[in-house]
Amino acid sequence: MFVKICGITNLDDALLAVAMDADALGFVFAPSRRQVQIETARDIVKRLPSEAVTVGVFRDERPERVVEICNRVGLQGAQLHGREPLGDVRYVRERVQFVIQAYKAGDPGLELAANSPADIVLVDGPNPGSGKVFDWALADQVPPGVRLLLAGGLHHQNVADAIERIRPWGVDVSSGVERSPGHKDPTKVRLFVQAAKAAGERLADRGVLAGRRSFTLPSDHGEPLRLDAIADLPMVEAGVTRPWDWSLDGI
Repeated sequence: MFVKICGITNLDDALLAVAMDADALGFVFAPSRRQVQIETARDIVKRLPSEAVTVGVFRDERPERVVEICNRVGLQGAQLHGREPLGDVRYVRERVQFVIQAYKAGDPGLELAANSPADIVLVDGPNPGSGKVFDWALADQVPPGVRLLLAGGLHHQNVADAIERIRPWGVDVSSGVERSPGHKDPTKVRLFVQAAKAAGERLADRGVLAGRRSFTLPSDHGEPLRLDAIADLPMVEAGVTRPWDWSLDGI
């Protein structure tokens, strides 16, 4: 279960999230109570361990500017949280390691999400960042096989239910682990990550796999290697501890 802690504004919270076993950190560059300055984010990112996955969050920003900021800060991914056309999504995806494309719950465009160049599709509530839960049934609009990242009003007391109901590839949280906007609560972060990971493990124990795009790697025996079998790869020798498919080029 991929867990992203969003709305990071300071180094202490970034290091806390990494220490609590979060998989990714989000830095908001769009207008928001959690907006972070470019140089502040850059200073944070360069102090993080190399395995930390970092994402910039943008809304209706010019694609050239998105790429420029990602490169300047040292971010691996871009999260597009507006009404970006597919051409802009494609432009960004060709220039960064991975892209998350966000949709509001109930957006008719969700039914066509499989056509997006993005690696991940995020479904959020109608007012992103509000901390309000939406009707999870609306996430059923996402086509099968799309890597779904669920957001919107999640916290440690409801994330397990959300995972059981929606069976997403990952979850994204911001206000649900805060003590105030832009400042994380260590206990809430720890409980959220633990609850999400445990829920994902329970699904795996029952043989339930979250939706994701198809991905194969050639094996030594000439047969394609499924992403689901990635645990069999020599990750320690390859220097990769969390192998998402956009980070496998060097294996």
